[in-house]
Amino acid sequence: MSADSHPLWRARLTVRGWLALVLILMGVLVLAGAVVGAALLHRTDTVSRELSDQIQPARAASLQLQAALRDQETGVRGYLLAADRQFLTPYYDGQQAEHAAAEDIRRLVGGRPELIADLDAIERAAGSWRSSYAEPLITSVTPNAPSVVNGAIADRGKYEFDQLRGLFDTQNADFGTASSHADTQLKNIDTWRDRTLGAIVLLFFGMAILLGFLTRAAITVPLSRLAESCRRITDGNFGETITPPQRPKDIRDMAIDVENMRQSVVAALEASREAEARLDEQAVDLRRSNAELEQFAYVASHDLQEPLRKVASFCQLLEKRYGDQLDERGIEYIGFAVDGAKRMQVLINDLLSFSRVGRIGTKEIEVDLDATLDAAIANLAVAIEETGAEVVRPDSLPCIVGDPTLLTMLWQNLIGNAIKFRHKERTPRIVIDCERADDDANWLLTLSDNGIGIAEEFTDKVFVIFQRLHGREVYPGTGVGLALVKKIVEYHDGTVRIDPTYTDGTKFEFTLPAAVDTEQQTALEGAH
Repeated sequence: MSADSHPLWRARLTVRGWLALVLILMGVLVLAGAVVGAALLHRTDTVSRELSDQIQPARAASLQLQAALRDQETGVRGYLLAADRQFLTPYYDGQQAEHAAAEDIRRLVGGRPELIADLDAIERAAGSWRSSYAEPLITSVTPNAPSVVNGAIADRGKYEFDQLRGLFDTQNADFGTASSHADTQLKNIDTWRDRTLGAIVLLFFGMAILLGFLTRAAITVPLSRLAESCRRITDGNFGETITPPQRPKDIRDMAIDVENMRQSVVAALEASREAEARLDEQAVDLRRSNAELEQFAYVASHDLQEPLRKVASFCQLLEKRYGDQLDERGIEYIGFAVDGAKRMQVLINDLLSFSRVGRIGTKEIEVDLDATLDAAIANLAVAIEETGAEVVRPDSLPCIVGDPTLLTMLWQNLIGNAIKFRHKERTPRIVIDCERADDDANWLLTLSDNGIGIAEEFTDKVFVIFQRLHGREVYPGTGVGLALVKKIVEYHDGTVRIDPTYTDGTKFEFTLPAAVDTEQQTALEGAH
């Protein structure tokens, strides 16, 4: 790998990659330490077993071998002096013990040539001593006939056995050397084991420190710089450019994504500012239009109605003063003019009421729907009394936040509509009910009557202003009432519809947002 390629692969490493790299190095270190430690432990076990299971038992067997040879020499000297064969018992027993000890030594240290050489030398010297000295001497002695020991023979026997003692010393020295060498190996292995363990611990801590520095350099520092840039942007410095770090890759990608998001936010902010400027211009136009509408409303409520009143008044004066001079058609024409003027006044008043919903004089306060319903029924008292209408209402209605005047108009238009479109053969019966809507955030109110009903294909059309299903000669009105109902409900963030499944008349369903405390809500739900 070339030197130029090193920054490339480092830049491609993510935080996970850097951590994985360090953890792999730590794992390799631990694995290498474990292998070395296992090798040292195996070597320690081998040398320990060699010392405890071979050298030390063989050394003890060598002492038994030497003791057996000394017993043989002692037995021969005793037989030479006393001529009693019982003194030869240590001689023959010593030979058996010698052979057994020699077999043990060969079995235990057969792989050590220097120790086997010492054993072979002792065995040869012992055999030579027995063949050249002990056996001829035993043959020459008459049993139970002690004699004076020849000094020359005794000296020769002592000389030859002294050679054996020299070999004993050599064997003991070689066994001591082997034991010391094993002890030295154990000490060296222990030293290397301690050094290896210390090195592993030091390297482990070094890797941990390296991991800490890597975490700081690869994670903490880039993230803190990114967070600082984000805070400056949050404070309103949208021109702040986020410079992505060179590595790790994932934090660099995150910084690039945040920078792209900043650019998108800046672009959206610029677009919103332009839209706000356009909205400001439209608001100015809207205020101007509202002012013109206000002026129109003033003209409609004063300047237009005054001529209509004059037309109606003067037509009535004409009928009063010149009625006896007019024929039946002339009186009919005057009636048409008076009726048209009056209907124009009603239409103007209805249009003013419709245009003022949510625009002029409205207020948002806590409204008791029971109070608004009472006011509406009071306003319709004459019509209710004339028709004998029955209004069935719940024990209590909820409180909402809205405009009491508009809500009174809402009830008045719905109840008035039910009375107007009553069935000829039935006394009007109007049933009002209230319950929680399925979303639990609105009240669902219903008003049903036993009137003539509305065909399903017209259930949406009746809420359009000036839309009439019947001629004026059948049912009077301007076609504004239900449009006004829809506008009032929507002004209070609700919806209104006609239930097409209700066939005994007309059933209006409308929602109003709930705005009551828990105790009032519980009491109302319990009442229903």
